[in-house]
Amino acid sequence: MTYHIAVVAGDGIGPEITQAAQQVLERVGSRYGHTFQFEQVLAGGAALDAFGVPLPEESLRQCQQADSVLLGAVGGPKWDTLPGHLRPERALLAIRKELGLFANLRPAKLYPQLKEASPLRADIADAGFDIVIVRELTGGMYFGPSGRKDSPDGQQAYDTEIYSVKEIERIARVAFELAQGRAKKLCSIDKANVLESSRLWRETVHRVAADYPDVALSDMLVDNAAMQLVGNPAQFDVIVTSNLFGDILSDEASKLTGSIGLLPSASLGEDKRGMYEPIHGSAPDIAGQGLANPIATILSVAMMLRLSFRLADAADAVEGAVQRVLLSGARTADIAHGGPWVNCARMTELILEELA
Repeated sequence: MTYHIAVVAGDGIGPEITQAAQQVLERVGSRYGHTFQFEQVLAGGAALDAFGVPLPEESLRQCQQADSVLLGAVGGPKWDTLPGHLRPERALLAIRKELGLFANLRPAKLYPQLKEASPLRADIADAGFDIVIVRELTGGMYFGPSGRKDSPDGQQAYDTEIYSVKEIERIARVAFELAQGRAKKLCSIDKANVLESSRLWRETVHRVAADYPDVALSDMLVDNAAMQLVGNPAQFDVIVTSNLFGDILSDEASKLTGSIGLLPSASLGEDKRGMYEPIHGSAPDIAGQGLANPIATILSVAMMLRLSFRLADAADAVEGAVQRVLLSGARTADIAHGGPWVNCARMTELILEELA
């Protein structure tokens, strides 16, 4: 099979980590007889510098025509003073919206060999955790009406949380179906004691639950969930939540693993074509120094192989290669815990050797 992948390297460390991921896909292609063709796409700050907009029409077209999208990272202090519609991050929101990528899957797993890098108390880290956060991606506060207006107290700014039954139903089904293939346990996180949008969220999720009687559903308020993730993350398996809450909680969960540089993500739509990216940012302060951790991006292409291309064996091979390299003691700077470490290129080489 031949797969066409739009590569949005982006800004900061984006080019380094996407290059590593492409090397891994090429090695997978050699091993399993597939061909991966890469088309480089300008978006984010790089597109702003070249064209004055974060997502040129041609870049969007390239993403729409690809079998999947691989994203590095976008943004940086250079563009922080631009108005909202010109911020590099607008490119991501536009790609998600135009490709209909409404479901964001973010696994957070504490590898036993990296327990010392986790900020969790030793007894909590010893219990381990393996969580997938399913975040609704194209609704909620990030896409509701927003703006500014004058008032007697000075200028006011507003952002509006809006969800429809259809939006909630479709993300809930993604989460329930994922839970069916795991521990058959789903926690829905909201703020139903305060927000009307959360009350509709809870009602809808419970109605959908009737179609999945084998999955145990629980509810949790978002403030409690933030505390529980720190105090007892092992209680969670699959979490489903809104755009805003998912953004915050998934970053919190990533910190518990020891480094945000380890966590991949997948953004999916109805046709399973997706956008795959590490959850970390562009880290412009370490760009070009070899300090970037490529593992999150490499694990993101493993998710691409499994979820979009249905190449489960290849995905298992990539994930296994990463785990074996970590078991060998190899570490990038962010997970070295003060010990010896290897640079981005060498970590990639070690994973490629395991894949050979």
